[in-house]
Amino acid sequence: MGRSFPCLHGAEKTNVAIKLTMQSKAFITGVTGQDGSYLAEFLLGRGYAVHGLVRRASMFNRSRIEALRRDAEIYGKSFFLHYGDLQDATSLRRILAQVRPDEIYHLAGQSHVGLSFEIPEVTCNEVANATLGLLELVRDQPQPVRLFHASSSEIFGAPPTSPQTEDTPTRPRNPYGCAKAFATDLCRVYRDAYGLFVCNGIAFNHESPRRGENFVTRKISLAAARIKVGLQRELTLGNLEARRDWGYAPEYVEGMWRMLQQDSPDDYVLATGESSTIGEFLDAAFERVGLDWRACVKFDPRFVRPAEVAMLVGDYSKARRKLGWDPRTRMRALAHLMVDADLAAIAAEERRSDEPSAPARSSA
Repeated sequence: MGRSFPCLHGAEKTNVAIKLTMQSKAFITGVTGQDGSYLAEFLLGRGYAVHGLVRRASMFNRSRIEALRRDAEIYGKSFFLHYGDLQDATSLRRILAQVRPDEIYHLAGQSHVGLSFEIPEVTCNEVANATLGLLELVRDQPQPVRLFHASSSEIFGAPPTSPQTEDTPTRPRNPYGCAKAFATDLCRVYRDAYGLFVCNGIAFNHESPRRGENFVTRKISLAAARIKVGLQRELTLGNLEARRDWGYAPEYVEGMWRMLQQDSPDDYVLATGESSTIGEFLDAAFERVGLDWRACVKFDPRFVRPAEVAMLVGDYSKARRKLGWDPRTRMRALAHLMVDADLAAIAAEERRSDEPSAPARSSA
């Protein structure tokens, strides 16, 4: 039996009672991403010391964790960032030796399915080979470490059955799915062969206002908001009949955490159990702003993937039964909250542009 928690009633207001004799330490790869930023906030709210891996770059890409970095009560006290790279085992080994984490959440890697056809080698290196390297490092740690690996519904590709469960055979249809299938199986091998506490979270699509603008759901929500206020005239998309199981990212990171609180490691599907087309997501997003998307959405064959996956919809009954996890936000509500967030961001930007500039300081 795993630790017992009450069921959730709000991703940002979860009341999970855990008494810790020492402050738990978590290490997150991909901390600057959608899931990583929500997970960092979630863990900090539960008293963790959170350490994140960031790559040194000429331009910062840390907007999702900027509030944490600017909080003097958090940054440098319970939230820490470490420069490193998943391709650099030496830097990772040093960081893990310094941090000595109790839990590792491996979320990093190139995650755009369409882009994986353009950069397949980078995708496989960042998703598959990097996971292998991390497993080897975890295997060498002097203290027990629990590892969460962010798998993906893309490993199923063209599944023989629907909905998909933890036991559905993998039949990936794109380089990203292939790399994730490899990494997922590696986690199982290392769990069985070396007794590592490794969990695969097979997450179906999960979105939020923090989703990158090159992902279709965010392209749609942002376009709906911009078209509503007159900043954009049309939106170009590919296949509108593709079906996905869309959930809300803050709820999914709690599922990730719950996996590592169990007495024994296992794999879990995180999904809503409902499938919708891109056209239906368009309906929900544009109805929020009182517009008909058919008047402004254009089709472009360049956005059609070389090989499209079949209908993906997850069966999360195992996560519900063993973890006490349930998704609460369905597609329509998700589209609405994403559009609302984009409208609010546009309004905030307009207010900032209207503010008078501060007078320049004299150099004297």
